[in-house]
Amino acid sequence: MKSLILFFSLILTTQLTYAQEADTTAQPETFEYEWAGEQMTMQKYFIVFLKSGENRSQDQEEAMKLQQEHLAYLGDLYEKGIINLNGPSGGEGDLRGFSVYNVATIEQAREYAENDPMVKAGRLKVEVHPWWLAKGSGVK
Repeated sequence: MKSLILFFSLILTTQLTYAQEADTTAQPETFEYEWAGEQMTMQKYFIVFLKSGENRSQDQEEAMKLQQEHLAYLGDLYEKGIINLNGPSGGEGDLRGFSVYNVATIEQAREYAENDPMVKAGRLKVEVHPWWLAKGSGVK
């Protein structure tokens, strides 16, 4: 019986590993679209809203340390091309900032966002939505 359980555990582990590897090589969804006589490729991105989390009780020193780690983490994702746009909201409300992730699935975007040190500490929480945008477009 133990051998059978071990066998199925190995199969499940192999399947999960394969699924994770497949996800990392998957490409974002796209479709062709004509607008104003110009052919464009529309791509599904994922916009991650960073909102105030349940645990904002850190002292000033810990909050500053988390902020530095947060900025370093997001900067690294930007350098790797995982995040295309990123920044704080500048408002006083619950919405603290947002990022646009250039990944294939909502699960990947959520996983990256939830690995942010501020999110792990509970200072921020995430809300993830798909967002279609013309590939290569930017803020003017």
